[in-house]
Amino acid sequence: MAKPAVPPPLDSLVDLACRDGVDIRPTLLRVLTDLYVEQPRHSAEEEIQYVELALGLIDKVDAATRAAVMARLSAYRGAPAAVLRHLESRGAGAAAELPRTPPDDKALADLFFDAGAADRRLILVNLDVVAGRAPAPAPEETIQALEAAALAHRAADFARVLAKALGVRDALARRIVDDEQGEPLAVAAKALGMPPAVFQRVLLTLNPAIARSVARVHALSALYDDITAAAAAHMVDIWRKAAARRPTHAPHLWDDEKRAARSLAHPAPRPAPRRQNDWLQAQPRARAGTGRSD
Repeated sequence: MAKPAVPPPLDSLVDLACRDGVDIRPTLLRVLTDLYVEQPRHSAEEEIQYVELALGLIDKVDAATRAAVMARLSAYRGAPAAVLRHLESRGAGAAAELPRTPPDDKALADLFFDAGAADRRLILVNLDVVAGRAPAPAPEETIQALEAAALAHRAADFARVLAKALGVRDALARRIVDDEQGEPLAVAAKALGMPPAVFQRVLLTLNPAIARSVARVHALSALYDDITAAAAAHMVDIWRKAAARRPTHAPHLWDDEKRAARSLAHPAPRPAPRRQNDWLQAQPRARAGTGRSD
């Protein structure tokens, strides 16, 4: 399937407005605007895509979102004039004191994983607005290892190879593999440059929740063709940064030797025996073999 020159029309957002009571449009516009202004310059195609995205969303988001977007674009040297004019026409004037969107990577990562299939596709096809160059494909042996693990139904092995290939944590790789909708898997495969035929075999063998739905396999194959490698790699980078920001409850393995050495050099103090003795002295003591107390 040939990739369209520009993202599909955004009118479909009207139908996606409040699926399951969650409207993704304000977050999508804020986050993609933040990512857009973080790059000092854009190609003509990237600007056209952003303008189409913004103009398609401005009338469908709340006033606070329009004000926040106006604040971000007003401080950006290359802000598209058409977008600024439309924001001004909607009353999004003074907004400099509004807080910025929470960290872009975490906001968009959470938005993506929490979204339904249609919303995920919407995010991915619009990431070209901020995506950079497409990365080099993964080595052939990596693709072969992924395919072999999928064909053998070894999801854990597939996740381990995927984590190393993408440079992400094991937990994130497992989340990609276990996702029952499959868009994260399509993103990962596209970012690695996996051939379409290999990707289809992976879809049919790796995750039973995906493989048993012919419609889902076809939809994911179409998505794989529609998104660019650059957009996929950008989404993986967003996931990677978001995962790095999540607090961990305790270090695992990497610090074991150091912590063991610290324990030997500075052993933990034993509980004071007096506290235990005081408790014992307060209890009736049984005479051996009599059951009587003093």
